[in-house]
Amino acid sequence: MDEATERERMRAALARAQRHADDWLDTLAERAIRPDVGIEGMPARVDSVLPASGREAAAVIDELAAAVEPGLMAMGSPRFYGLVIGGAHPAALAADWLVSAWDQNTGSRRTAPGTAAIEEVAGEWLLELLGLPEGSAVGFTTGATSANLSCLVTGRDTVLRRRGHDVAVAGLAGAPRLRFLAGDAVHSSVVLAGRIAGMGAPQRVGGDEQGRIDVAGLERALAADPDAPTVVALQAGDVHSGAFDGFEAAIGLARAAGAWVHVDGAFGLWAAASPRHAHLVAGMDGADSWATDAHKTLNVPYDCGVAVVRDRAAMAASLGVQAAYLPGASGVPDPWDRVPELSRRARGVTVWAALRALGRDGVAGLVDGLVAAATDLAAGFGAIPGIDVLNDVVFTQVCLAARDDAETAALGEWLRAEGTVWASSSMWHGRTIVRFAVSNRGTDAEAVRRTVDAVERGVRALR
Repeated sequence: MDEATERERMRAALARAQRHADDWLDTLAERAIRPDVGIEGMPARVDSVLPASGREAAAVIDELAAAVEPGLMAMGSPRFYGLVIGGAHPAALAADWLVSAWDQNTGSRRTAPGTAAIEEVAGEWLLELLGLPEGSAVGFTTGATSANLSCLVTGRDTVLRRRGHDVAVAGLAGAPRLRFLAGDAVHSSVVLAGRIAGMGAPQRVGGDEQGRIDVAGLERALAADPDAPTVVALQAGDVHSGAFDGFEAAIGLARAAGAWVHVDGAFGLWAAASPRHAHLVAGMDGADSWATDAHKTLNVPYDCGVAVVRDRAAMAASLGVQAAYLPGASGVPDPWDRVPELSRRARGVTVWAALRALGRDGVAGLVDGLVAAATDLAAGFGAIPGIDVLNDVVFTQVCLAARDDAETAALGEWLRAEGTVWASSSMWHGRTIVRFAVSNRGTDAEAVRRTVDAVERGVRALR
């Protein structure tokens, strides 16, 4: 096949992809959020037999869209409140398309200097916005779990190295027993990252009714074995209440005990970017590492986690890689020295695009708008007879309950089936709840009104 023909086929396929993308985005705000076809119906839409002969690329794209779109959930809708998923800022989405077209393996600064340089600037901007120590290492990962893993592995290695054990050489066998401490409401992504890191399940030290760590319980746990190498996990934004740990007190105690302190802030870390809400994370900058998701509050496309470690050398020592076939060291850690992957797409470019489009004031406005929407939702829900808002709404999470667990569960199912909104059902403090996580920059006053109306209609329908 000659080059001209190949380029025409590429253009045709990309044109079809853009057409289908435009059709999806044009209807996103008004379509039912639930998929039209569930997983049980998808096998009938997708041919499971690998064909002997191929098809034109453009036809493949048409076939893909026709098969998959009925099974898509409108996660980018301003009335989607499940799983803490933001929408996609136009600049970030367009940048993501370019990242795919450029197809750069952004592991090395030498082989992908263009995208690596953009990611370095994005990292510097993030440190400034989030009030984190200048010069910290920033790695772009797949999500919060891998970001937490990057940070916890670095913390694990550091506290063991202080006790004379080098995990990079000797592994974990024979290492001093490490303590992993967290509050009772520690997120599952931190638990999973700790398991993968060989640290086991965290020892829970207690928590209050909103999910904040029990600082007195942490102090007792630290004092129980003051010589043990220790990693402490705190959180910025409880997954149910949105509450933030008391960072100044908890970090002060942990650092005094020689512990590594990590902050999991998948959506809540962004409070630091808002002068109006930065008080929620006061003292957070005293930790050793931080993890967040840009595809949550910042609204960049999936996927893009962010791992930040104060000690750049420690992160490179734990995650760095060397091989004869890889480009030589440049004196500056490469992107692959900060994440678990050796090969990866330039996902940090989307962060740069979002930050460049929004600016410092725009990011603050984005955060403030999400909090305002959550506050308005809580007020609207609270005015519905028989509905209680159970959490103190300090950030972007709202948890409601009906008269009893059965009615609350039925309300969640009704909402998801009806399609105007999508919110997650969960259990909190022994009660069934429906949780609304406000993450989409498009959740405006009209989206709030329609959401409250849907809940009110659901309550009436069930009664």
